Amino acid sequence: MQKKLLTLIFTASSFLFSTAQDLRLNLFGGMANYNGDLQAKPLTFQQARYALGLWASYDINPYIMLRGGLHFANVRAEDRFQTNPFNQLRNLSFSTNIYELHAGAEYHFLGMDRGAFSPYVFGALAGFYYNPYAYDQTGNKVFLKPLSTEGQGLPGYPDRKPYSLTQFAVPVGFGVRMVLTDRLDVGVEIGYRKTFTDYMDDVSKTYVDPTVLFANRGAKAVEMSYRTPELPTHSNDPYPPNLQVRGGSQYDDNYYFLGVTLSYRITGGDRSNSGGGRGGRKRSSLGCPINVF
Repeated sequence: MQKKLLTLIFTASSFLFSTAQDLRLNLFGGMANYNGDLQAKPLTFQQARYALGLWASYDINPYIMLRGGLHFANVRAEDRFQTNPFNQLRNLSFSTNIYELHAGAEYHFLGMDRGAFSPYVFGALAGFYYNPYAYDQTGNKVFLKPLSTEGQGLPGYPDRKPYSLTQFAVPVGFGVRMVLTDRLDVGVEIGYRKTFTDYMDDVSKTYVDPTVLFANRGAKAVEMSYRTPELPTHSNDPYPPNLQVRGGSQYDDNYYFLGVTLSYRITGGDRSNSGGGRGGRKRSSLGCPINVF
């Protein structure tokens, strides 16, 4: 099922690149962040990382634009930055790169040919790949999924299946574009990604029996699943009892992007060919709008 949906998204995105009517190339650069067990705030600049995007789009009519393409981002979070004392004591952390393929549509409230500014909303279907990792006490990078830190795939925990590193998301958001020239627009966009996994951060349920974890995954798995003893004042704390709460599984993890967009019209007539731009707005010899306000 996942492969079929990813194929559908890829096909839709590829179709946009092959379309010859009002085809645009769009670039995105900005910040990425996530919301989950290690970052309670739904929207925050705290611990923000970077996001880059490249997608194609084309105009169906002055109000609706189809889009499809790629995003690359990195997100991370550390318990030590949280305000909840329980989370600070838990002392977990994670990072992951995100590779996202999406296809969707934009709706421009005022129409794309009605003036210098165009506010819009968008929605899409996306597939993404992630692979959470953390750094151990000596600074070595350790990927977390193979360790089964919460008993995924281990005997005695039949309800905890290994999670997939390929997932689906529903991106939704809004933005605004401003005309620079006949072919070039600049804008700002924020997009929130609703996912269907609680393991982007490798934290979801409870601690497991450390003897089972050690026997099946080794000492590194025990070390990375329980990191409270790394705190100077808790170096002798024992491993938590089996099934003690480690994360909150009632909500899935999500991620979001905020940044600047640059849109270049590759095909289609110049705006200046239809009376001087959007809505007949006159332009300078450089293609810039005159009397924007």
